[in-house]
Amino acid sequence: MSYSWFGAPTPFNGTTPNGGDSASENLNQWYQSGDQAFILVASCMVLIMIPGIAFLYSGLARRKSALSLIWVCMMSSSVVMFQWYFWGYSLALSSTATNGFIGNLRHFGLMNTLGAPSPGSNLIPELLYAFYQMQFVGVTAALVVGATAERGRVVPAMVFIFIWATLVYCPLCCWAWNVNGWAFKYGVMDYAGGGPVEIGSGVSALAYSWVLGRRNEKMMLNFRPHNISLITIGTVFLWFGWLGFNGGSAFGANLRAAMACWNSCLTAMFAAMTWTLLDYRLAKKWSLVGWCSGTISGLVAATPASGYIPPWASIILGVVTGIVCNFGTKIKFMIGIDDALDIFAEHALGGVVGLIFNGFFAADYIIGLDGVNQEIPGGFLNHNYKQLYIQIAYVCATMGYSFVMSAILAKGVDMIPGLHLRASEEAELLGMDDDQHGEFAYDYVEVRRDYLAWTPAEKEQRQDGDIIVPQHGIEGHQELLSSSRHGPTMSELPHHEEEDPREKRGSTSE
Repeated sequence: MSYSWFGAPTPFNGTTPNGGDSASENLNQWYQSGDQAFILVASCMVLIMIPGIAFLYSGLARRKSALSLIWVCMMSSSVVMFQWYFWGYSLALSSTATNGFIGNLRHFGLMNTLGAPSPGSNLIPELLYAFYQMQFVGVTAALVVGATAERGRVVPAMVFIFIWATLVYCPLCCWAWNVNGWAFKYGVMDYAGGGPVEIGSGVSALAYSWVLGRRNEKMMLNFRPHNISLITIGTVFLWFGWLGFNGGSAFGANLRAAMACWNSCLTAMFAAMTWTLLDYRLAKKWSLVGWCSGTISGLVAATPASGYIPPWASIILGVVTGIVCNFGTKIKFMIGIDDALDIFAEHALGGVVGLIFNGFFAADYIIGLDGVNQEIPGGFLNHNYKQLYIQIAYVCATMGYSFVMSAILAKGVDMIPGLHLRASEEAELLGMDDDQHGEFAYDYVEVRRDYLAWTPAEKEQRQDGDIIVPQHGIEGHQELLSSSRHGPTMSELPHHEEEDPREKRGSTSE
């Protein structure tokens, strides 16, 4: 049933912390079942983004570290979802904290979190709101740990991400979305997470990469993504989940949710076309990786803006984002930080563009489509001229805090005995799959091909016992491999002593 007034379908009159006594009254009476169903489904859609990120990152890396990136994405979401239940939700969104920076522990372990209207919207209960927001921190953490790509140890990264969620994500979330957060009171427009999710993940990943150090460049000659099909699958998973991410941030099945989904798709597709054209001008080839990168950067920019701006502005946003993020991939070379998966270029810069667009194009009639927010004035085009510098100040604050705090945390974890962030040079050579997991995304033959490099096919088939000497590999790889295993070099190995690498790893597969 629809209703003709602003706000919730039934005014809440409960006085207890949990919204009433569920043993004696129906706490669902304050909400529409359709709104609750929509946010539950949107939460599941956002959850799908985590394996989407894992597949994306795995495809972008080399095959010898493909499984490791899936592992860190999935495990990081496990770690921070516990953190969110334990104290993360309370530190981020407890409405009784008044310092404007971080919450208190009133909702520790989901205490006092049940049927009362949520601090985000009175259309849904707080228990559902907390669950939906938990998916956001899971996605953000998965984005950050991509910084470990191909040279980072996984256990120290998990220790870092728990502390990071507490001291970086929770404050950023409190600033933007807590009713007492300083940015919320300042009037910042951040619809679905341009600050906490996009800038928070992109800048934090850059800081982690800086502390972690560059990959060994001798091992990166002719480096290209190893599986573009996997990249595409990951991008499609992300696109699907992002409709729950942005659509669900209207916190109800309403017109604002529909507008956010429209804007998300428009921004993503125009950014994808722009990025692909920019890549074509250099390579004269039509890049699928370019399409995926553009799509993701567009969805990133739509995250803070899709619930504020009209569709025609989303088209402009897509074009501008495609240009900014495409050229932003060059920044890592300028500053000398090995952001292996371009997390900063796509997420931080995309989030910045989306937030600034709110300052220009936010429209009061778009914001009011949820039937709840009728008092937000819009942006520059709505004659709310101060909104532009409010957005810029917020961007500067989130970027500065995220980088400094993440770098301090990463360096602090790195200094703890046994939690050194960086894997050894020998481990980087073999790949994180071998060193950190003992499992592989592909058959062992693929791993062998990776560390022996590429040898052109010959007319005559090789016989059992023939020695393969890399002809186009990286000089020194085989020497390093042999010395790391305390064995003879390939040139010193007699014909009859060559071993099958699969047997050396104890493989039982044929």
